Amino acid sequence: MGIRGADNQIDNIEFNVLDIARSKKFYGEVFGWTFVDYGPAYTEFTDKRLTGGFTTGEAVRPGGPLIILYCEDLKQAETRVRNAGGRISREVFSFPGGRRFHFIDPDGYELAVWSAADPSN
Repeated sequence: MGIRGADNQIDNIEFNVLDIARSKKFYGEVFGWTFVDYGPAYTEFTDKRLTGGFTTGEAVRPGGPLIILYCEDLKQAETRVRNAGGRISREVFSFPGGRRFHFIDPDGYELAVWSAADPSN
């Protein structure tokens, strides 16, 4: 699975999904992730910094830790999520240092997207 990261840092995130092709399409369209297939039940993804995988080897387990992605243009990211079939679960809100929203992906996982504080986003 890709190049190992530094000791004691997040190295990999794995999503159990129902349909790998659907997940690749969703995350590729929304965030520009790229993929390497390792057989029909596993594909690795990268965002050019962090790697992870989609697998159909186990049951889908929505929930778990909240994974937060960074996008410079929050409004554009929200539009891409909606256009790719994601559902906004928490509208954009402000917090110290920025703004973010939460969404549900096609398999029911909730993730968040944040951006630095900028009133135009």
